[in-house]
Amino acid sequence: MHDYRSDALLNVSYEIRGPVLREAQRLEKAGQDILKLNIGNPAPFGFQAPASILRDVTDHLGSAAGYCDAKGLTEARRALLEHYRGRAVEGITAEDIYVGNGVSELIVMTLQGLLNPDDEILIPAPDYPLWTAATNLTGARPIHYIKDEQANWQPDLDDMRKKITAKTRAIVIINPNNPTGAVYSRDVLEAVVALARTHGLLLFCDEIYDRIVYDGAEHITLASLAGDVPCLTFSGLSKAWRVAGFRCGWMVFSGCKKRTRLYRQGLETLASMRLCANVPAQYAVAGALSCENSIDTLVLPKGRLFEQRKVVWERLTAIAGVSCVKPQGAFYLFPKLDRRLYRIDSDEQLVLQLLREEQLLLVHGTGFNWPSADHVRFVALPDVAVLHEALDRFERFLGRLGGRRSVSKSV
Repeated sequence: MHDYRSDALLNVSYEIRGPVLREAQRLEKAGQDILKLNIGNPAPFGFQAPASILRDVTDHLGSAAGYCDAKGLTEARRALLEHYRGRAVEGITAEDIYVGNGVSELIVMTLQGLLNPDDEILIPAPDYPLWTAATNLTGARPIHYIKDEQANWQPDLDDMRKKITAKTRAIVIINPNNPTGAVYSRDVLEAVVALARTHGLLLFCDEIYDRIVYDGAEHITLASLAGDVPCLTFSGLSKAWRVAGFRCGWMVFSGCKKRTRLYRQGLETLASMRLCANVPAQYAVAGALSCENSIDTLVLPKGRLFEQRKVVWERLTAIAGVSCVKPQGAFYLFPKLDRRLYRIDSDEQLVLQLLREEQLLLVHGTGFNWPSADHVRFVALPDVAVLHEALDRFERFLGRLGGRRSVSKSV
């Protein structure tokens, strides 16, 4: 029988909503109550969007029924222009800014416009897996450079350097990082810019968590350091403003315009093909950038995100055979399991067993293109009481696992 799936889909996966989630959904239909810590969606955990953002959207519904410019509403792009000028990004205009249906749409669009089959792009390991999936969809090759867990998950610059070839087109930076929570230092970012300049590469910087940093960490917008190096900066309202369902993200194109003229023309065509982004949500952008955002208190000591991160990190690192770099940003933790103690054959099977035995849903580390089956990702969005319950289940499971020979390979 003919398989109607395109060959381009053969290497595309997105494990955050992959087979393990489908098993969780099956168990839910069978009547089990699943504690879901698989996705960074603030709303189900009681995080409220700023009321002013909701008003900005509802107040403009009457004028939001038609298409807007393919790049986005003029007032939204002008607000973003001032925002990034305030972050020391030079040489940009409102025409360099695209609003999309979330950052995800813009990532897919910009990679489609850049990559040919057999091209290469450097992507961190671990990564946010959309970057790898979207690259595979173009027929290009994702080349994963290692982030150093022993150096607080900063990129391994030597590994990055040796993986640049004549086929490399761009370097992807995710800062603050999902899944590790790393916030990159100025020295590391400047070194990445230098590599891109030397080899004539584009920079893609996913900064969706730029407002969510802890312990005095400083987030530096990569484009502010890049100068003439072409840089695409991605962010949006989903995380810091807690309106993930609005699907409102943006992309800022900075750096040498002469070198990227044809690429920019291609992106304008791709943007026009999808007509425009969600118009009602765009009316939230200007107000969001200027309003008092409660995220700033949530990440301070005694703030909800700060305290939840603390609870998860302290509980995880108290478990035998578990280590975890304390995250400086975002709302994830990426603990490592000692395979000498737990003897894990497959981290996907590990999280499947955890799901079936303890009704706790996590994502396995190899789902983020980490090369070893020894990590899982925790989402620290639930309140403290729910997190304690989740960690009780995780600790019970590992206690049993330590007495087994290995994690079963059968599904």
